[in-house]
Amino acid sequence: MSIRIFYSEKYHYPLPEHHRFPIDKYVLTKEQLLYQGIIAEDQLFDPGLVDEESILLVHTNEYWQQVRTLSLPPSMVRRIGLPNTETSVNRARNSVAGTLAAARAALQQGIGMNLAGGTHHAYPDRGEGFSTLNDIAIASKRLLHDGLVRKVLIVDLDVHQGNGNASIFANDPRVFTFSMHGKDNYPLKKEKSDLDIALPTATGDEEYLKILEDTLPTLLEQQPDLVFFQAGVDVLETDKLGKLSLTKDGCLQRDRIVFRTCDRYGVPVATCMGGGYSARMADIVDAHCNTFVAANEFFS
Repeated sequence: MSIRIFYSEKYHYPLPEHHRFPIDKYVLTKEQLLYQGIIAEDQLFDPGLVDEESILLVHTNEYWQQVRTLSLPPSMVRRIGLPNTETSVNRARNSVAGTLAAARAALQQGIGMNLAGGTHHAYPDRGEGFSTLNDIAIASKRLLHDGLVRKVLIVDLDVHQGNGNASIFANDPRVFTFSMHGKDNYPLKKEKSDLDIALPTATGDEEYLKILEDTLPTLLEQQPDLVFFQAGVDVLETDKLGKLSLTKDGCLQRDRIVFRTCDRYGVPVATCMGGGYSARMADIVDAHCNTFVAANEFFS
């Protein structure tokens, strides 16, 4: 089986130079995956743009219309950290479509992967932290609405708490939110997930991996119909915005634990990339590529 991967760089440019750092990593990761032979061209699919109906399952009409008509207040544009342009709106919609397509592929094949996404800081009425639209929340709501799943587990291993998802699903028993993140990281005000594990600054491989290994089986024993895995690589010790201390190998072992546990319990997993802000782009790309290496070990 070839893992289906969803992404299209045609929606990601042009962007002003000073806004490109968090975006460039996606196309560079794709190129590196192809160059190393980790994936093949025929595994890549353009998911297009998510439809408005799906967006409005999560986001308020007022907020979406401001995003769509490029009329977000300057204060919110600053809070998101990306310009409110046609390109950025299409990029956000493509990222959401990628996570939704990855989820549908996972339900058919056991796994699907979005080579973008993980925008877990977006709330129904606002965006923040490079998150305009909340891809995991929209995909979850769409699948639940369509009756394709009854129970969803979000495994958010970005260094930053998945505050948007925690808030959106706070009163929805169909979606279990698990966030394992840096205690001293953004956002300053954390929301309450169904399970939060806030790790001290400088937590390294051994402690991190033991906690994850001990925690995941209990969550998978609840037999969700689908796992969304937010595989942010800002847990690396080299990350400029993270305060944890994982090595690249530790990050790879993290991904292996997630995929191995999902495989063991027979639960499909849809993966999105999340954050990564190391000073060297090569460190970010290597760590993101390792997520696909780990997926291949259990699902190819």
